[in-house]
Amino acid sequence: MKNNTKKMIFFLITAILMTIYLLWRIFFTLPFDQGLPQVIFGILLIVAETITVFTTFELYYRKIKSDRYELELPEIELQDYPDIDVFIATHNESTELLYKTANACTYMDYPDLSKVHIYFCDDGNRKEVEDLAKQLNIGYIGLKDNKDAKSGNLNNALSHTSSPLIATFDADMIPRHTFLMKTVPYFLLPYYIKEDEKWRKRTEEEMDEKFKIGLIQTPQSFYNPDLFQYNLYAENTIPNEQDFFSKEVNIMRNSSNAIAYTGSNTVISRQALEDIGRFPLKTITEDFETSVRIQKEGYVTYATDEVQAAGLSTTTIPSMIKQRTRWARGVIQSIQNTHAIFTRHLPIAGRLTYLSAYLYWWSFFNRLIFILAPIMFALFDFQVVNTDFVSLLIFWLPAYFFYSMSMRYLSSNIRNQRWSQVIDTILAPYLIFPVILETLHIHQRKFKVTNKKKDNSRKQNLYYAIPHIILLILSIAAIIRFVWGKYGWALIYSSIIIFWLVYNLVAIIYALLFMIGRDAPRRSERIKATAHVEINVENVIIHAITYDVSDYGLSFIIENSQYIPDDQEISLKVSDGPYTSQLKGHVAYVKKHEKGWFYGMEVEPIDQKNKNEYLQIIYDRDHSLPVEMDLWSTAYDDMMRNISLRVKKKPLEKQKQPRFLINKAVTFVNGASGVIVDFNYDYVAISNFKEGNTHPETYVWRSPSGIFLVLKKTDHVSKDDQHLLLKVDNLSSLVKNNQLDDLINELII
Repeated sequence: MKNNTKKMIFFLITAILMTIYLLWRIFFTLPFDQGLPQVIFGILLIVAETITVFTTFELYYRKIKSDRYELELPEIELQDYPDIDVFIATHNESTELLYKTANACTYMDYPDLSKVHIYFCDDGNRKEVEDLAKQLNIGYIGLKDNKDAKSGNLNNALSHTSSPLIATFDADMIPRHTFLMKTVPYFLLPYYIKEDEKWRKRTEEEMDEKFKIGLIQTPQSFYNPDLFQYNLYAENTIPNEQDFFSKEVNIMRNSSNAIAYTGSNTVISRQALEDIGRFPLKTITEDFETSVRIQKEGYVTYATDEVQAAGLSTTTIPSMIKQRTRWARGVIQSIQNTHAIFTRHLPIAGRLTYLSAYLYWWSFFNRLIFILAPIMFALFDFQVVNTDFVSLLIFWLPAYFFYSMSMRYLSSNIRNQRWSQVIDTILAPYLIFPVILETLHIHQRKFKVTNKKKDNSRKQNLYYAIPHIILLILSIAAIIRFVWGKYGWALIYSSIIIFWLVYNLVAIIYALLFMIGRDAPRRSERIKATAHVEINVENVIIHAITYDVSDYGLSFIIENSQYIPDDQEISLKVSDGPYTSQLKGHVAYVKKHEKGWFYGMEVEPIDQKNKNEYLQIIYDRDHSLPVEMDLWSTAYDDMMRNISLRVKKKPLEKQKQPRFLINKAVTFVNGASGVIVDFNYDYVAISNFKEGNTHPETYVWRSPSGIFLVLKKTDHVSKDDQHLLLKVDNLSSLVKNNQLDDLINELII
C-alpha cells in the first residue's frame, strides 16, 4: 500500500511538471521571429510532445486503477461447464504448423471432453487440411473463395456450430492443457459468488448482470524470439516486444473495460457475437473491432495476465512491417467504424482509452519529429524552439527526469524508455504514411496473413535500412558541425542539443543493427526444457535431463561422457509430467560443456501417438524466453554484446563423439610405440609413431589393469598431417564389457 502511495505521488509530481513544461513550450518557445517554416515545425514538435505525454498519462492512470480491478476465477461445479466450440482459423498455413495447434487442443483439460468441439476453419477448402482433421479426429469446416477474410471464415464456422462459448486460435497458437479451465469459469461469474473464501451458486435474486462476460483474452505469447530479440542478440536480456501490450497495457485496460481482443487465445460468448451481428466485415482488424462492439453492447471484457497459449512470432522484416502496418491501419479503421472515441455507448474511461489507442499509432510520427528537430538545428541552423540554456534547466530537465522514472514504474521491468524508443525508431519510417492515409479515410481493405517462414535475405533487409542510414549520416554530420570549434562553456551551453543528438544516434545505430539481421540456420525453434530422457545404447540405459527440445531434435547434458554410436539409430524415451514419447534418432554433435558433455541429437517419434505426446512435451510448458528486462544491462553493454557477437565466428558443431586430450606415451604388444594425443571412442590420434619389428594390421595396447585396446591402421591422418589416426577395432567388446570408462581413466592418468 505504501509503495502504491509513493507511485501515485511520483506520478502526480510528473503530471504537474510535464503540464508546466508543456504550457511553457506552447506559450513561450515557439520561434515566431524565425519564419513560417520554423513555426510550423515548432508546432509539430509541441504536438508530438503533447501526444506522447497524454498517452503516457493515460497509461499512468490505468496502471493505478488496474491494481483495484481484478476478476477472480470462480470454482464452479463440474456439471456447470458448458459446451464450447474451438475454432482454429487457417488460410494458407502448412499442415505441419496446424498439426501442432490442433494436437494441443485435443489435450486441453475439461470435466466432460464430449462438450469440447474442435474445428479447423479453413477458408482455403483444402483437401490436405480436411484429411488432417480426420487424422486427429476433430471437425472440419471448409469455405471456398472467401471474400470476407478471417471474419467471413469465422462467421461461416458460427453458422455450422451452436455451443454457447467460442474459443479462437490462430493457426500457429498452441494452447496449454489448462487453457479452458483458466478461462471458461469466468463466464459463470453471474451465477456464482464467493463467501467466506468459498464459492457457491447465487440465488435468482443474487444474479448480477455486472458480470455479464463477453470475452476473456489471455496474453499473446511466443515460443521463439521475436525479431527485436533475435536480430539484436537480446533474446536473453529483454522480453518479447509484444509482452508490454499483452501483459501490461491490455491488463491496465481492464479498469476501463476497453481491452483488445487480439484474435487468438480467447474465449467469446456466442450471445455477445450474435448481439453485434457476428464478426465485423468492413475492417482489416476484425479482432480489435469485435471487442469494441461487444463492449458497446454492455458486456464485460477481461484480459488475464497468465499465459495459456504460445505461438510463432514473425521472423522476417518485410512480414513484420506488413503486420504492423495492418495493425496500425486496422485499429484506426475500427475506431472510426465504431466511433469508439465519441460514442455514448462506452463510458468516458473507455473512450479515453481508445483515444490513447488511436494516438499511439502517431508515436512513430512523433519519433521522427524528435529525431529531426535537433538535426535541423545543429546541421542547418533551423531553429524550432526559442529558448535559452537556463530555461531548459528549469523547465525541461526536472520534467524529463521524473517522466523517465515514471516510465520505469509503468512498465514493471517489461519495457523501458530506451527500448521503446529503439523499437519506435525501427518502425517509424514505415508506419507514418499508412497512419496518415488511414486517418484520412483512405482505407486498406485487403486482409493479409502474416508470413511466419524464416528468411535469411539480408540484401532485402538492407533495403529497409535506407531511411535509417540517411538518419545516421545526418546525425553524425550534425554532431560534428555542432561541436566543431566549441570548448569550455560553449560546450556546456550546447550540452542538451548534443545529448539529444547522441541519444537519438544510439537508437538509430540499434535500428541499423536490427536491419542487418542475423542468420537463422535452424528449421525449428529450440525450447529449453528439463525433461527426463532415457537413451538405449545396446541395451544399456543412459539417464539424462534434456537441455532443450525441438520438433526435430533434442539435447542433453551428462556429467561423464558416454559412448553413443553416431553411425546407427538410437532409441530414446522422453518423459515430462503426464507425457511420454518413444523416439528414434542419431547423434548430430557432441561438445564439451561446463557441466560435462553436451549431446545434440536429431530425433523423430516412432509413430503418431508418440508424435502427439512429444509435441506436448515441447510446447505444453512455460517458455524460457525472458519475462523481464535484465536491469543490469546498459545501452553500452547491449551495444558491445551485439557488435562482438556479430564479429565472432561461431565454430561449426561437427564433432559426433566426445574427444579426450590424452598425451600419453604407449608401447604396443608388437613393440611399436608412440604418444596417444587424443581419443574419441572411434579413433586414436598418435604422434611420434614408430613401427616395431613387425608390421601388423592391428596394434594392441594392454592397460595397467589388463584392458586391451585394439587399434587398426587406417589411411587417415589428422588435419595438421602430424598425427596418425588408428581406428578402435574392439569398441563393441569394450562397450559390452563396460570397460570404456575405465580405459579412458587409465589413458588420462
